[in-house]
Amino acid sequence: MKISHLIFLGFLFILIMFTITTYINYKQAEKVNENSEWFEKSTIVMQQSNRFQRNILSMVSGLRGYLLSAEDHFIQSYDSAAQENVKILEQLQAIIPDTSGQSISLRELVKLNNDWMHDFADPLIRAKKAAIRSDSSLAAYNALYQEKMVIGTEININRRLQQKFRDFTNFEYQLRTARSRLLSESIRQTRTISFYLTTFSIVLGFLISLFLAYRISTRIMAMVKMANTIAAGNYGVKTADRGNDELSQLASSLNHMAEVLSENIRLLQRKNEELDQFAHIVSHDLKAPLRGIDNVITWIEEDHSTELPPKISEYIQLIKGRLLRAENMIRGILLYARVGKQNLQREYINLNALLQDITENLVQKPGLRLEIQPNLPEIYSERIPLQQVLSNLISNAIKYHDKPDGYIKVYVRRPNDHYEFFVEDNGPGISKVYHDKIFAIFQTLQERDSFESTGVGLAIVKKILDDRRQKITLISEPGNGTTFSFTWPK
Repeated sequence: MKISHLIFLGFLFILIMFTITTYINYKQAEKVNENSEWFEKSTIVMQQSNRFQRNILSMVSGLRGYLLSAEDHFIQSYDSAAQENVKILEQLQAIIPDTSGQSISLRELVKLNNDWMHDFADPLIRAKKAAIRSDSSLAAYNALYQEKMVIGTEININRRLQQKFRDFTNFEYQLRTARSRLLSESIRQTRTISFYLTTFSIVLGFLISLFLAYRISTRIMAMVKMANTIAAGNYGVKTADRGNDELSQLASSLNHMAEVLSENIRLLQRKNEELDQFAHIVSHDLKAPLRGIDNVITWIEEDHSTELPPKISEYIQLIKGRLLRAENMIRGILLYARVGKQNLQREYINLNALLQDITENLVQKPGLRLEIQPNLPEIYSERIPLQQVLSNLISNAIKYHDKPDGYIKVYVRRPNDHYEFFVEDNGPGISKVYHDKIFAIFQTLQERDSFESTGVGLAIVKKILDDRRQKITLISEPGNGTTFSFTWPK
């Protein structure tokens, strides 16, 4: 499976788990809201039930007081409580659904309340009001009172009504307790489920991340190791990867790249060997005719020196100079071709002794001072390449110096990770136009006929430094001298 697909499926699964957790919490929130609304309605039911029972007591008290004293304020109290009870019953009927068990009890309460009012209270009130007007009405009232209040069922209906409301209230309390218990249990279960789902999602996400990190990092590190091995020069290395994902494709590409590099390096090595062989053969073949020409010129001078006109003697000297230059150029080609080919051992080098050996082998100019920094450090490096670089730079400074009284300074600085060598002179200087040109092979700034130079020295210096990934810089202006500086690894 591809890594991108694996990552996608892992995060998709985690997202699904969190979605399920969110959905459960959402449904639980709905239940909580539903129960909150139910409790709010239940609270109203309880409040109205208590008010209804108080109103029943007020109605009974008002009825009895009016029947005993015929005072109007008693009947007013009765009417006020009766009207409020009608509204309370209407409100309870609107709140309590028909499917609820409380709705049956509520209908019984409404019937009992209506029976008590219509069968007992209202007839007695009307009879009491009529009893005031005549004795016959008073006799009828007393008979009705005796029937309804003394030997009738009014008290039983009233008690049944109050008991029914107490049962109604108690049942509502029981419902509230059951609802509260169910809600608490539901919240506890939801918290437990959410905790375990969230924990499982986090653990699963951690395991997926750990698996992906291990799977990717180990394979990438194998490829990094392969790349470092290739950089060290071993182009035959391969990385084994049996997967079928993006990293497997990368590993396959790296293996293919290593094969191509190995083939190209072998081809390049073969071409370099052929080029070296060609340089040696060409130089050897070129030197032979040059020596022959030089011998012929020498014989001419020896046998006919007195017979030759001055102009012919001048031409002969010019030919000998050209022969010397050609031989030096062939030697320079060989030196240039050998740069970087030798496997040289490192050794401890005393820079003061090295520079003394270099200067002793150079032809000095009168009036030119060579100033070398005293107490130079001892370094651990390859002697021959460093000697070639310093020798070429110092000999160039001597060769091109044009002042009767001048100097050449050699000194070293030591930054943290490398040495920095300086060869400074107060000679003719070099225009910025030629700062890059002078490092190309066979390039010189003066006419070859006026100055003997092969143009190979600085090219060798540049090649030696490039081979070690070091840099050389040039600070110079015409008439203000020249300063070459180059870095050398510690």
